[in-house]
Amino acid sequence: MRWIVCLIIAVIALACAVTGAVISSKTKKKKTKLLEPINILIAGVIVAAVSLFIPVYINAFSNTNCTWIETVLIAVHNVIRLFAVDGEFGFITDNLNGSNGVISGIYSLLFAVLFVVAPALSFGFVLSFFKNVIAFHRYLWYCKRNAYIFSELNEKSLSLAESLSKKSDDKRIFVFTDVFEKDEERNYEQIEKAKELGAILFKKDILAIDFSRHSKNSEINFFTIGEDQSENINQALKILGNPKYKNNTSLYVFSTQVEAELLLAHAFNDGRAEGTKVRKVNEVQSLVFRTLYDEGLEKIFKNAVEKDGVKYINAVVIGMGEHGTEMTKALSWFCQMDGYKVEINSFDIKKSAEDRFISLCPELMDSEHNGKFDDDGEAQYKITIHSGINIETRQFDEIITNLPETTYVFVALGNDEKNISTAIKLRTLFERVNYKPAIHAIVYNSDKKEALKDIENFNHQPYKIDFIGDMRESYSEKVILKSDVEKKALARHMRWGEERAFWQYDYNYKSSIASAIHYQMKRDCKIPGSEKTADKRTEEELWAIRRLEHRRWNAYMRSEGYVYGGSVDKKTGRSDIAKRHNCLVTFNELPLKEQIKDDD
Repeated sequence: MRWIVCLIIAVIALACAVTGAVISSKTKKKKTKLLEPINILIAGVIVAAVSLFIPVYINAFSNTNCTWIETVLIAVHNVIRLFAVDGEFGFITDNLNGSNGVISGIYSLLFAVLFVVAPALSFGFVLSFFKNVIAFHRYLWYCKRNAYIFSELNEKSLSLAESLSKKSDDKRIFVFTDVFEKDEERNYEQIEKAKELGAILFKKDILAIDFSRHSKNSEINFFTIGEDQSENINQALKILGNPKYKNNTSLYVFSTQVEAELLLAHAFNDGRAEGTKVRKVNEVQSLVFRTLYDEGLEKIFKNAVEKDGVKYINAVVIGMGEHGTEMTKALSWFCQMDGYKVEINSFDIKKSAEDRFISLCPELMDSEHNGKFDDDGEAQYKITIHSGINIETRQFDEIITNLPETTYVFVALGNDEKNISTAIKLRTLFERVNYKPAIHAIVYNSDKKEALKDIENFNHQPYKIDFIGDMRESYSEKVILKSDVEKKALARHMRWGEERAFWQYDYNYKSSIASAIHYQMKRDCKIPGSEKTADKRTEEELWAIRRLEHRRWNAYMRSEGYVYGGSVDKKTGRSDIAKRHNCLVTFNELPLKEQIKDDD
C-alpha cells in the first residue's frame, strides 16, 4: 500500500510543479523569488523524489532497527545526492522487489526521469546564480562610467537606452535588471538588442542589487520603467530611502497615477529625496505637450480657417482615454490667442464620456463659460463631448461631416490598428466635404510608424496623416532627459520659485510647462509685443498681453479642475485641496495688483 501512496504523492507533486512553472512563466505580474519557474520545479522534484525514496529505503532497512525518522532523513540525503549527480540507480532497482511488477516499472521510469531532471535543474540554478555574479563584477569594472540603470528590459527602456547610446560618449554603461531569458520571441529579441548595446543584464530586481560602489565622480541614473506603475513608485521610494544613492544620482519614475505625485512629494518633505534629482515622467502629458509645442503652430494655428477677419480652429479629438482627455483639456488653453476662435468636438464610445469629463473639469464645461465668446477678458472656447458614439457607424460619419470645417484632428483610441484605420477613414470623409485638417494619430510601434510615413493610395494621392507617439520618439534622450520645453518651463518657474518645488509638485511642473508652451505660441503667432520684454512694451501691448495671458490662465486652471471659490484663504485667496481660486474671474474683475502680474 505504501508504494502506491508514495507514488501518487510523487506524481501529484510533479504535475503541480510543471503546471505552476508554466503559469508562472506566462504571468506578467511581478513574482517573488520563490515563485520563479525554476524554483517551483525544484520544489516539486524534491517532494516527488523524497516520496519515491521513502518506500525504497523502508524496504532496504526492513531487517534493521532503523526508525521512520532516520528513513526520511536518509531519503532527503539521497535527494541531495540526486541533485549533485551522485545518485546510485542500481541501489534503487535492487530495492524495488517489495512492489509488484507494474508499480516497479513505474518507479523505475520516474526515477530515471528524476536522475536526468534534478541535475539539469541544479545546473540551471547554479548558472543563474553565476550569471548575476558575473554581471555584478562586470558592473564594478565599469563603475567609473555614467550608469543608466533600468528596472526592466522592455520596449520603453530599450528604446531609451538605444537613444542614449547614439551619443559619442564612451563613458556610459547600460544596466537592465529583472531580465528573464524566456523562449518568447519578443523577449529574446530584446535581450539580443541589449547585448548589442554592451548592456549588463541582471536577473535580480533593481532593489536587490547594491549599486553603491559606483564612482562618486560619475552619474548614476535610475529608471523605474516597468509596466506595473505601482511597482515603479514602490521601487522609486525604496531607492530614495537608500542613503548610499545621494551623490550624482537622478531618478526617473514612469507613472501617470496621482499617487505617484503625492508619494514622491512626501519623499521630498521627509528628506529622502534630498540630494537626488527626481522626475516623475507622465508619458501621456509628455506626448500631448510635446505635440503642441513642436507642431502646434503649423498644424493648429496656421491651419485655421479665416472668415471675416477671424481665424477659426475647429478641432476633433477621437477617443476620450488618457491621451484624448488630456488633449481636449490642453486645446482649451493652448488655443487662447487674439484673432482666433476655437471649437473642440471630442468623441468616445462610452456613454459616460461627457459626465466623466465634466467631473474632471466642472467649470470648464459649465454654461457660464463653455461656448461664450463675448468677453475678451475671459477664456473663449466651445467644447462638445459626443458620448456613446461608435466611430464605425453612419451616425458618426454624419456628425463629423456636419461639423464646422474641421482644421485639426487628434486620434487616440489606444490601439495602433484602430488609430491608423480611423485616421484614414477621417481623411476620406473630410475629402468628400473638401476639408483639409491636419491629422495626428498615435502609433506606438516605431517600425510601423516609419513605414507609414508619407503614405499614398493606389493613385499616388497622399493621405497627409502625421503619426506620432511611437516608442523611439517618446522614449528618447531628447524627450526624457533633455526636453527643450521642460528647460524653458523650469526657467519660467525659477522667476518666482525654487527649483526643488518644480520637480516636487506636479502642479508647479505642469503649469510651468503650459505657460512656456503658450509663451512660445504668442511669439510664433506674432502677438504685438510678445517678442519684447515687459519693460520694452508699449502700454497698449502690455495690457493686451496681460488680458490674453489671463484668458489662457483661466482656461488652464479650469482644465485642471479648478473653480471660482471666492476668498478661501486670507493670504492666498485660494484652496488647492478644494481646487478653488478667487482669481478665476474675467480680467476686468481682477484687482490691479493681479492684473499686472500677467506681464508674460
